[in-house]
Amino acid sequence: MELKKFLQNAAHVKPTTNQLQMLRETPFYAFVHFSPNTYTNLEWGDGTEDPAIFNPTELDCEQWVKAIKSAGMKGVVLTAKHHDGFCLWQTKYTEHSMKNSPYKNGKGDIVKETADACKKHGLKFGFYLSPWDRNSKLYGSDEYNTYYKNQLTELLTNYGEIFYVWFDGACGEGPNGKKQVYDFKGYIELIEKYQPNAAIFHDTGIIRWCGNEAGAAPYAQWAVVPVELCSMNKPQTQGALVEGDLSFSYNSDIAIGSLETIIYSKGLVFAPAETDMSIRPGWFYHEDEKPHSLERLFNTYINSVGNNTTFNLNIPPMPNGKFNDEDVKRLLELGEMLENEFGTNLAENCEIETLTGYGETQPEYIIKLNGVKKVKYVELAERISEGQRISNFAIFTKNKDGYYNKAAQSTTVGSRKIVKITLTETDEIKIRIMASRDVPDMEWIKVY
Repeated sequence: MELKKFLQNAAHVKPTTNQLQMLRETPFYAFVHFSPNTYTNLEWGDGTEDPAIFNPTELDCEQWVKAIKSAGMKGVVLTAKHHDGFCLWQTKYTEHSMKNSPYKNGKGDIVKETADACKKHGLKFGFYLSPWDRNSKLYGSDEYNTYYKNQLTELLTNYGEIFYVWFDGACGEGPNGKKQVYDFKGYIELIEKYQPNAAIFHDTGIIRWCGNEAGAAPYAQWAVVPVELCSMNKPQTQGALVEGDLSFSYNSDIAIGSLETIIYSKGLVFAPAETDMSIRPGWFYHEDEKPHSLERLFNTYINSVGNNTTFNLNIPPMPNGKFNDEDVKRLLELGEMLENEFGTNLAENCEIETLTGYGETQPEYIIKLNGVKKVKYVELAERISEGQRISNFAIFTKNKDGYYNKAAQSTTVGSRKIVKITLTETDEIKIRIMASRDVPDMEWIKVY
């Protein structure tokens, strides 16, 4: 297969409806880590915790949701069960759950309270259900998969519309000395049966991990990647350009969808990344920690939502069941900053001219603003429903003498690329596509 045909095939690998709605409708959403760890001051519990310690005396899920919404997030993913096996709902399948918590005399259901608060305030609801369960005596046996599927079914059928199911990859040793072989195929079949509109996170799956928990997506972010590295997806192309090995590259610094990687792949899939981090250093609440700076959170947004990934920001409740006031304040500040920086599109209703003098795969876009404007960001978006194509582009601003100055150069675009430039006064911007796998299909260009 010649290189041109190979690249064209790669350019037409398309997302599923569920992947597209995450990238387009729900790119920014919240994690909420809440479990006995909140009371033991740990990050990972061992499953021996007494359920009686879990007692959020001032639980306020509406406070959570309103704070999350103030930051501009569109959904909530609750840790319904972490590795300790404690369940935040009235499950039929274990006593290590809310049934033995003092909260509401053992009748509490925090999954329901969170889902109801999301519905009331217009946010989507999803859940995290840890496959690793350090409390279950079944863990490490075939029977455990049945147990897990029963719990998954409860969550999929009792709490309304689910937008996202989040699978952790942790797989520790069980009480019988064995590691569990997870039946992810069976888990996904249940999701497709009961919540067909839900997206799914798995580190090698439909929405994949960016490779770290520090909010740092790789610089060149491709959603079209080798099936060998995202095996839960069905390949949309067939045949490698070059015979080789990809086992080294998943957690390397190589952008796993770049040409130097995909030429070795036997098939390409659409698997966009999620960037995740916590508003504090830990995933669970620790009194001695403080929220990250507004600058760090804002920059993470640009480097995630503005870098062709989704952004999952964790906010951990305190033992009393509320978000810390400092976290609530920081979320509001983030929402206000996002609105201030990206609330007014200077290119709206402006003329955008497309020039193809350098060839169809290297067009130039000329954006003529309505007068001289102060410009700080340029945002590009490909029509990602049709695939991802652009691999390199440059931005130029016109100066008062009529010459173009190069303001920035970057790599992939995909669903959304936000490029920050030095604050410049200009009435005209030029974007030159320097490399693309096929004819670029731009959905929008915005200027702020």
